[in-house]
Amino acid sequence: MIKNAILLLSTLIILALINVGIYQKEKILNEGDIILLKLQPIDPRSLMAGDYMAFRYKIAQDLNNTKEVTRQKHGYLVIKPDKDNVAEFVRVYQGEKLLDNEKLVKFIYKTSTHQFSIKPDSFLFQEGLQPLYQKAEYAILHYNGAKDYLLVGLADSNRNEINSLENESTNAE
Repeated sequence: MIKNAILLLSTLIILALINVGIYQKEKILNEGDIILLKLQPIDPRSLMAGDYMAFRYKIAQDLNNTKEVTRQKHGYLVIKPDKDNVAEFVRVYQGEKLLDNEKLVKFIYKTSTHQFSIKPDSFLFQEGLQPLYQKAEYAILHYNGAKDYLLVGLADSNRNEINSLENESTNAE
C-alpha cells in the first residue's frame, strides 16, 4: 500500500514538473521578445540523426576576434538588438546589471576547436526540406526576460521566417 502511494506521488510530481517546463516554454513562445542572430557558414544534414542544420553565430566569431576573450569555459554574452532586431555582441557578462534592451546568450568554449560556441547550435527540420533551410541567414530566438530564450526558427536574408508549411502549400498549388 505504501509502495503504491509513493509510486503515485512520484508520478504526480514528475508530471507536474514536466507540465511546468512546458508552460514556461509556451510562455516564451507566446510572449517573448524576438531577436535574430546572424549565422555563419552552416552544415546541413546528418545521416544518423536525420535532417538538421549545425551552425555558428556571428557573435561567437565576434567574441573570438575581440580583445575581450575570456578564460571562462562557459558563461553568457551580453547582446543587444539593433533597429532590425539583429543581435550585436556587446561584452562578456560578468554579473553586472543589464542595460535596457540587453539580453544574455549562453556560450561555451570548445577546447577541441579553440572556438567559442553559442547554444543552441543546431536546428532540426523535416526530411527533404534541406534546400529550403539552406537559405537561412538568421536564427530566430524568443526571449522571456534577459536570460530565458528558445530557438524557434530560421530566417532568410530579408529576415523573413522560413516556413516549411508555406512552402508545402505553394508546391501543392
